[in-house]
Amino acid sequence: MNFDTLFQQQNALPTIPKVVQEVIDSFNNDNVSIDDIARKLAADQVLSAKLLRLANSSYYHSSRSIGTVDDAVLMLGFMTVRTLVISSGLTGGFKAMPGVDLKQFWRHSMHTAVVAKWIAKKIGGNSDFAFTVGLMHAIGQLVMHAAMPEQTLQIDKIAGALDSRRLSVEQTSFGYNFSDVGAELARRWRFPDNFSTVIKGYPDPLEKEHFDVMCGVVHLAVWRSRAEENKYSKEELEATIPSDVVAKIGLSNQVILEEMPPIAELAAGLEDLVN
Repeated sequence: MNFDTLFQQQNALPTIPKVVQEVIDSFNNDNVSIDDIARKLAADQVLSAKLLRLANSSYYHSSRSIGTVDDAVLMLGFMTVRTLVISSGLTGGFKAMPGVDLKQFWRHSMHTAVVAKWIAKKIGGNSDFAFTVGLMHAIGQLVMHAAMPEQTLQIDKIAGALDSRRLSVEQTSFGYNFSDVGAELARRWRFPDNFSTVIKGYPDPLEKEHFDVMCGVVHLAVWRSRAEENKYSKEELEATIPSDVVAKIGLSNQVILEEMPPIAELAAGLEDLVN
């Protein structure tokens, strides 16, 4: 199936709640009012319940109980709330699909997000952006499974969802891969351009003439999350770390391998986001 036909399939694009689309649009609107967003969130029972659960979760270590959406928005900050709403919209938009372990998919995506956030913070980058784009990095896989289930299931047999060969197998079979599809989805959903750039560029961040640091950050986060899923030993982590990318973003292997907290610790309290 060619690229344009893929996006014309009835099942390809999930429907996302109106309030989520409005929050995505707020990226492109400098005059957006946080009160306006809070009011819209409060009107969506599912999202407001999730937001309150997260605001009161161990991840945010709040010293008091958060009881209203306004309080949650105030405590978490606009960027974080925006990130959480979009994350929730994405995870809720794709229902069960054949051949996809959605729990594993979102766990891997969440782990990628928290690692990307940690690395971005370490280098003084935009950690909220790193988190959101890390969470979205593989969304193209879901679009492909939804739009062409039979062809994608054939790919699954050769290279599973977390197989590092997956992108090249798709490229050979279709002439595009899930990072291309994810980048196009971000464009169609009117995310700012840098989302598409990173989703498309993270698999091979060093091949571009102008290195995009965030592509390098997400590349590393994907490697680390995949290693977690495959339960790599210390030796396996040392043997597989993409050292050239680590150096290019200005860190050392030691920082990634020894200073980064365990992923379970980085993601603690965020389980509600992907359930």
